Amino acid sequence: MTEQRELIRGLHNLRPHHRGCVATIGSFDGVHLGHQAIITQLRARAAEHQLPSVAIIFEPQPHEYFSGEKAPARLMRFKEKVLALFDAGVDRVLCLQFNERLRSLSADAFIQQVLVDGLGVRHLVVGDDFRFGCDRSGDYALLQQAGAKSGFSVEDTATLQIGGERVSSTRIRKALQDADFALAEQLLGKPYRITGLVARGRALGRQLGAPTANVRLHRYRSPLVGVYTVTAKRTSGAPMGGSCMEVAGVANVGFRPTVEGEGAKPLLEVHLFDFNGDLYGREIAVTFCHKLRDEEKFESLDILKQKIADDIENAKAWFANRKPA
Repeated sequence: MTEQRELIRGLHNLRPHHRGCVATIGSFDGVHLGHQAIITQLRARAAEHQLPSVAIIFEPQPHEYFSGEKAPARLMRFKEKVLALFDAGVDRVLCLQFNERLRSLSADAFIQQVLVDGLGVRHLVVGDDFRFGCDRSGDYALLQQAGAKSGFSVEDTATLQIGGERVSSTRIRKALQDADFALAEQLLGKPYRITGLVARGRALGRQLGAPTANVRLHRYRSPLVGVYTVTAKRTSGAPMGGSCMEVAGVANVGFRPTVEGEGAKPLLEVHLFDFNGDLYGREIAVTFCHKLRDEEKFESLDILKQKIADDIENAKAWFANRKPA
């Protein structure tokens, strides 16, 4: 087994010592409990074969390549996904760039180039509905046939249901859009959060009476848009609130329509209660608790300032009334 987590970017970075593994393939958006069940299965087979476990993922995700801006919002960014896969126990992550060359690769060529020549897969864990290759021509049966010829076995993934329905990224996105954070947490196995570096902004929040820690989301489109009660913590280093790991606050996720024009990039702005520390350049994890309202465009900064003050008051009231866990 490998002793160190390893991210491999592209087939061209595979080396001889990467050959011989137990692998799975998927988008793994959210690394939710369904994904974690697959990884548990993967790790068990890897232990049986005494080989490293490998998760094969794609960037961008195939449906994003084909659908562009119409693709569903991601549950997590690439870095968050890779770290979550490692935390779940995967030894290596192989990320393949999904481009025209990969899209046009036949199913047989994918098996030969990636699974056989590239990774030397000994055992593969994939869903029986898994499709791959140009025009999605490859399926579970083809993998079994190829495995019999090339010396690897194929196994169906475990399916996990909660509340009578399969755990899926689509179901979690729907829960987040409905602001059902309890259901999202149940399906994810952890509270929903966004992690990122705090960047310098225009200090507009300070002018509006509510200084914020700004996390630029860049190309990432969050499944959440609006104003929320949140808690935040540093991902490393000292706690933010003295002995407290997390600090309560209020956050806006969106495009700031009152102060930004068309084409604005998404931003996460977090106002933390009773916190005056310097977070610039630090990575924070923001956990979403409750939705206060949708993002709105106001006619003036004065109206926006008053609304922000109302949001802060409402958020503090929500935390004050929340029942202890």
